[in-house]
Amino acid sequence: MDKEFLKKLYQSHQACPTCPAPTEVSNFYVELLGALFADFTQLASLSEEEFFQLMDRLQKELERILRHNPTRSSGNPTDIAQHFFDTLPVICEKLENDVTAMYEGDPAAKSRGEVIRTYPGFYAIAAYRIAHQLHDSGIQGIPRIITEHAHSKTGIDIHPGAKIGEHFCIDHGTGVVIGETSVIGSHVKIYQGVTLGALSVNKEDAEKKRHPTIEDNVVIYAGATILGGNTVIGKNSVIGGNVWLTRSVPADSKIYYQAKMYNGDTNETDLVIFRSEI
Repeated sequence: MDKEFLKKLYQSHQACPTCPAPTEVSNFYVELLGALFADFTQLASLSEEEFFQLMDRLQKELERILRHNPTRSSGNPTDIAQHFFDTLPVICEKLENDVTAMYEGDPAAKSRGEVIRTYPGFYAIAAYRIAHQLHDSGIQGIPRIITEHAHSKTGIDIHPGAKIGEHFCIDHGTGVVIGETSVIGSHVKIYQGVTLGALSVNKEDAEKKRHPTIEDNVVIYAGATILGGNTVIGKNSVIGGNVWLTRSVPADSKIYYQAKMYNGDTNETDLVIFRSEI
């Protein structure tokens, strides 16, 4: 093999000797989630003092990760880690509300514990809530590793920069995409295959709002695609399956496609009708 190529690879490792590997960041998330939710892991064998020590170790682990992050923020890693752990009660309360939304919104859910243990929507939303707090603290890289870990496990892709309200429910979830500048209100329910995306992927639009706003109490059914930073889905609306939207929808709307199936006897082709019921 080309020695110059090998030398180049070697030097790249020397330039970043302590960069936290994505697996280290993912393990931090999984261990923290287990500490926050007893249903997710089993720590009953620990004494109270041992549990306090676990949380202290996790805080120090986050500090270490931040200190060696190649895209460090201007803040002090110790202060950022302390602030993050100070916000855990708020994060945990939001996640408890998300569990409630998923449990009450799915007739198949037998218990809150089942949601925490088995629902991909909970796992992905928990990763988002934790990553979003770090994102808001000016941390780069690490939040995205956390949400991409959840993406790889669940098929649910939530950018840590998105803004998501209370009682958020993702049902089934595979194929859900929520872009960086999306804004989602409270009591919103999203099914599998939904995309909240951008109309433009030009690099010069990076600082603009590119993704839609979903107001309170909206339900978005499977396969719907909603695009554009100026697109607003009004509160209490229902967006039907496979709908494609690039313009705003007023409050209390029902948006759906009506398809007429092909009839071989009459050679009638599919007819798709766009309707809005207010």
